[in-house]
Amino acid sequence: MNDNDTKRLSRLTAILTQLQTKRLLTATELAKKFSVSNRTIYRDIKALEDAGVPIVTEEGKGYSLMEGYRIPPVMFTESQANALIVAEQLVLKNKDASFVKDYTEAIEKIKAVLGHPIKDKANLLAERTRFSQNTNSEKNSNNLSQLQFALTNFCVTSIDYTNETNKATNRLIEPFALLSTQENWLLVAWCRLRKEFRYFRLDRIKTLKVLPDKFTPHKMTLQEYFDKYH
Repeated sequence: MNDNDTKRLSRLTAILTQLQTKRLLTATELAKKFSVSNRTIYRDIKALEDAGVPIVTEEGKGYSLMEGYRIPPVMFTESQANALIVAEQLVLKNKDASFVKDYTEAIEKIKAVLGHPIKDKANLLAERTRFSQNTNSEKNSNNLSQLQFALTNFCVTSIDYTNETNKATNRLIEPFALLSTQENWLLVAWCRLRKEFRYFRLDRIKTLKVLPDKFTPHKMTLQEYFDKYH
């Protein structure tokens, strides 16, 4: 096997991993990622199809794998998948580029075994989580996992919250994003009591209950939220 064959086999394997990781990919996206031409990607997709991989082509949209094609060898719960996403965000802050690259590739392989519903929720959580370097480990929370679930499943959440003046209130909130600051975890949520987006420090949430009631997802990214409200 010559060097070109080795590179192509490596690329075919990587394309298959990408298809398992994401719901829909275009030839242009794949060509850019692997620094090849669109024509090369067309040939690669044909090669995978000839090998028996059930690739679905949606005209004008891109490629995806037939639903249920791959039975995951490892089953992750939603909470475990969310924990991996948080770990990924922390690793991306690391200054060692090679370490970040290796970990990112490993996470992509892990995401490839997630079913689409959990994968979509994990990707949403990744988009709605921001980190700063947290140097103070004393202030923490036992509610992060529950809030991740509420955020990705659009569940109304009831909290008993104590503000900076030590006044306690009960709030019904719609979790939107999670931020890690120098000292605390912050939750961005729509507060039904105040009828606006508010920040809530997780260490001031005394009790939390994820309710069965669903809220309508807020149709904006975290960056769009920052642009609009800051």
